[in-house]
Amino acid sequence: MSSAPTRVACPTCGNSVEWVPESEWRPFCSERCKIIDLGAWASEKYRVPITEDSDEPESDGPPIEPPVPKAAK
Repeated sequence: MSSAPTRVACPTCGNSVEWVPESEWRPFCSERCKIIDLGAWASEKYRVPITEDSDEPESDGPPIEPPVPKAAK
């Protein structure tokens, strides 16, 4: 007994696409739809939301400490 493959809607145009390894462009229906989607990301039409919940400063490293003055001799 073989079950029918799962079908999904192409994110770009909405056409039905079989979700199988042979579907070269899945979840897109074609290379064209894949390129259109990539272009939308590149032009910042789509954005990943960020949350402003953190009180920490936006930095990739540890906080920078001011230099400690040397004692006078």
